[in-house]
Amino acid sequence: MERKCKVLVVGAGPGGYVAAIRAGQLGLKTIIVEGDRAGGTCLIRGCIPSKAVIHAASRFEELGAHAGAGEMGISLPDGPLLNMGALVAWKESIVDKLNSGVETLLKKAGVELLQGWATFRDGKTCDVRTADGSVSVTAEHVILATGSRATELPFMPFGGNIISSTEALELKELPRKLVIIGAGYIGLELGIAYRKLGCEVEFIEALDRILPLYDAELLRPISMWLRKHKVPVHLGAKATAAKTRGKTTTVEFTDADGKPQKAKGDRVLVTVGRRPCTEDWGLENMAVDLDGPFVRVDSRCRTSMRNVWAIGDLVGEPMLAHKASAQGEMVAEIIAGHRREFDPVAIPAVCFTEPEIVGVGLTPAEAEEAGIATTIGKFPFGASGRALAMQAGVDSGFVRITARRDDNVIVGIHAVGAHVAELSGEFAHALEMGARLEDIAGTIHVHPTLTEAFAEAALAGLGHAIHVAK
Repeated sequence: MERKCKVLVVGAGPGGYVAAIRAGQLGLKTIIVEGDRAGGTCLIRGCIPSKAVIHAASRFEELGAHAGAGEMGISLPDGPLLNMGALVAWKESIVDKLNSGVETLLKKAGVELLQGWATFRDGKTCDVRTADGSVSVTAEHVILATGSRATELPFMPFGGNIISSTEALELKELPRKLVIIGAGYIGLELGIAYRKLGCEVEFIEALDRILPLYDAELLRPISMWLRKHKVPVHLGAKATAAKTRGKTTTVEFTDADGKPQKAKGDRVLVTVGRRPCTEDWGLENMAVDLDGPFVRVDSRCRTSMRNVWAIGDLVGEPMLAHKASAQGEMVAEIIAGHRREFDPVAIPAVCFTEPEIVGVGLTPAEAEEAGIATTIGKFPFGASGRALAMQAGVDSGFVRITARRDDNVIVGIHAVGAHVAELSGEFAHALEMGARLEDIAGTIHVHPTLTEAFAEAALAGLGHAIHVAK
């Protein structure tokens, strides 16, 4: 069977399906190919399911706090009981609902979804292996959105007790002990969730700090939580081998002093990064230039081959779903004749740890390295009525604004604390619009909400915060 279309999208993740929907809305005949389920890694086995597990773990921990004497005048005679199988089933029900929603949106936009594996013969033609046979698709424009996959350690391939984040979200039984290699955002998010569920957790991190994208001030509340919950973190440690005997796997590693150490667990979660999916779909037949392991693109996401575009994790850092979606929408509009360019002021990043971290723009240290003289405004959630009323002001969290000293233009906003992920949109909007401290301080923020901390941080930067003493 042969098919022709204006736009062929390969990969139905948050970049690909958004590109396809927007292309369909613009009246372009569009076909999207997905080898798994519509929604991609983010929806099926990444962002969404992990946040569901994190939420369930937090709920379990909160219920446990009410056992016995309880808290806030609320007590339970016994602690909560965990059914991992039921938790996973609940998580999958959310995934199924969103997967169905994406397929419905594609259909309503007039996009044809081909479920199968695409292999390119040349830059504009691919063969798709579907359950009903092979389909040849030729397009005027091709959008590559194949995403990324978890990186394996060569001496510790996935299988058995050695798992990636995908398997960690599918465990039907709670591990007694989870050893995690890598203390980046994926490892910490899942490790903290499993610790809340009652699993022992131990981290092995090759760098001398957790979450290297964030500065020490932001990381302090998370480090405090890990210590409080007796989670060992070995920094400057390098895993060298893993040996399984029975149900237990022993990870051998060297510590920061180069001394051999061992950590034992019934599961070993490897979270040492992700790599772009560039194999097994015919990239070598497309004459597309690479930039290291990634596909090279310009500011409009054009590859070196005419009318072949690439977006999302395939084109490099930051590997974030919202970046991929923004690029996908942009490329569809460019193909339709619109004038667009991918040039965001900053892309916000969130880590759903305990507590959460948000970062957008420059940190104070990064601004200093760039030669920018700065003013720093900071407000603690411990002085926020809303935070205290929801037990969110006791984790040393805060909002911090970095602004240029000469004109008060904001160049970076960072926050750590419970529920701060929900502030990320306001932070990004402020940078994108070129806001000054006066703009934020002069905007009336609703009381009582966590957003007041943002306005108070701006006031602190101006030298006259109201609800915290100098």
